[in-house]
Amino acid sequence: MTGDDAWAGLEARVRTWIDDDPDPQTADELRELLDLACAAPPTIDPGVDPTPAQRLELEDRAMARDDLADRFSGLLQFGTAGLRGRLGGGPHRMNRAVVIRAASGLADYLLGELDGVQPRPRVVIGYDARYKSADFARDSAAVLTAVGIEVLVLPSPLPTPVLAFAVRHLGADAGIMVTASHNPPQDNGYKVYLGGRVVVDAGQGAQIVPPADAAIAAEIAHVPSVASVPRAANGWTVLGPDVLDAYVASAVALAPTDDATRAAAARLRIVLTPLHGVGGQVAQRVLAEAGFTDVLVVPEQADPDPDFPSVAFPNPEEPGAIDLALGLASDERADLVIALDPDADRCGVGILDLRHRSYRGPDTAQAEGWRILHGDETGSLLGADLARTPPQAGSSFASSIVSSRLLAKIAGRAGYGYAQTLTGFKWISRVDGLVFGYEEALGYCVDPAHVRDKDGISAAVLVAGLAARLKAEGRTVIDALDDLAREHGLHLTDQVSARFADLDQIGATVHRLRSSPPTSLGGSRVTEVVDLAAGTPDDRDGLPPTEGLRLLTADGTRVIVRPSGTEPKVKCYLEVIVPLDAAADDEAVGRARTDARARLDAVAADVRGALGI
Repeated sequence: MTGDDAWAGLEARVRTWIDDDPDPQTADELRELLDLACAAPPTIDPGVDPTPAQRLELEDRAMARDDLADRFSGLLQFGTAGLRGRLGGGPHRMNRAVVIRAASGLADYLLGELDGVQPRPRVVIGYDARYKSADFARDSAAVLTAVGIEVLVLPSPLPTPVLAFAVRHLGADAGIMVTASHNPPQDNGYKVYLGGRVVVDAGQGAQIVPPADAAIAAEIAHVPSVASVPRAANGWTVLGPDVLDAYVASAVALAPTDDATRAAAARLRIVLTPLHGVGGQVAQRVLAEAGFTDVLVVPEQADPDPDFPSVAFPNPEEPGAIDLALGLASDERADLVIALDPDADRCGVGILDLRHRSYRGPDTAQAEGWRILHGDETGSLLGADLARTPPQAGSSFASSIVSSRLLAKIAGRAGYGYAQTLTGFKWISRVDGLVFGYEEALGYCVDPAHVRDKDGISAAVLVAGLAARLKAEGRTVIDALDDLAREHGLHLTDQVSARFADLDQIGATVHRLRSSPPTSLGGSRVTEVVDLAAGTPDDRDGLPPTEGLRLLTADGTRVIVRPSGTEPKVKCYLEVIVPLDAAADDEAVGRARTDARARLDAVAADVRGALGI
């Protein structure tokens, strides 16, 4: 096929899509691109260099064609994260046409799964404050209602954990959450949860996993056009405040109610930032009702704003994202910083760390000793705190394959079971007997009976409770971290990541490491290289296949390399372990942390070299 033939075919597909697009905004966007791409090239005499204006015209025409080719490179993939992508017109973008097709496919899947079962399927829909979120929620409600599904819509932009709670609380067969979580402002997404009568095991109310994702994707692929999808003008129910009230009550119930605990909570000063997302008001309400009445909200980031104007990336993990919160905490002599991502399912924790200045990594030193805890630090603290309660039969902790190995030791010492899972709460939340699960990317499931997903607000309640109790004892979060190091050995983790504009480079980078792994890391010989894509059925993990590699060294260092499931990144997860005497004093713990940091930095340098980043 010639280039002209390929362009003619693409042009025809673009025009067909425009005619079927229900959104005038994205249809006009595609028309403008198509007009530019179809413009006749300027006439340039042979042997004569084009003028600057002609060169610009040729470049604009080529860029428009490349842009259209990308937008029409295939339908945005529906997988275990649902949909997530850049807003814009075309099948490979997030837009109303793509969402209507997705809702239709989900409807057909649910009707097939519950064929002949009464009452009719029930779906609850939530949405955040990003661009188009309310439109996508409304379109989904219209599609599902039109085929006889009962649809309940949350009353306003609310956090993802409220939707996850509502799926179980309302006995819904499915839930839809329109959000791109911590992605940049130009993105949006579409998470799907299954529960009710469709999923009845430990994963009830959790995000979809195979084979459900493939089955829904197949139904979406069968949708011939948007015009063929019926949409109701009304008929769905917009919920009142009762569901949010019930969620708040469940989160508040995680905090003890005795007088001493409430008094300690009232003495803890907290700085809170929702990073321009939808978690601010709900988190303030939950914290206040749990007894934390001294809460200062970062004013520049308090209200929902889809442009996220004060941060480059609205993710508490990203350098600089919570600088405003840490600065306010320093100015106001706060005890704790709580940073939620925009849909409030992740929780970053900031503390004043004057003891281990040399331990802090290069991107974590902040305002006058303030730093954000690594997700593994917060996860271990929460696990140890919850492990103070004696386990019931079958009770288990869980963490993802890329998270620290410390939680397994904490669980074992306390008599809890432990499970390691693939990355993502769609897997963590499915562990039988789950009491607590986390992954290092600031995600914590602390109340699986009510929210079968990560929940930044409920986690904030427990973190604040721990900090308040420690303060009342004359101790700090750093003291608690050092106690864990004395008991289980010092586990230090970090991450190396590379962001790619060309997504093909992600697979190429992982393949390069697979083909030629390093022989040593941080001066320690690599003793094991596991290709996770082949699965690990014969080792202690028993994990199904997933893209990535795991490397272990003679001194116990572990490195896991994998492509991100939600961002255009390759992520490398590093962990070193330094043995420590149980009677080690603070100075000895500090030296161990400094040594561990140096080892980790050396490992990170070797990983960057191996990946060519």
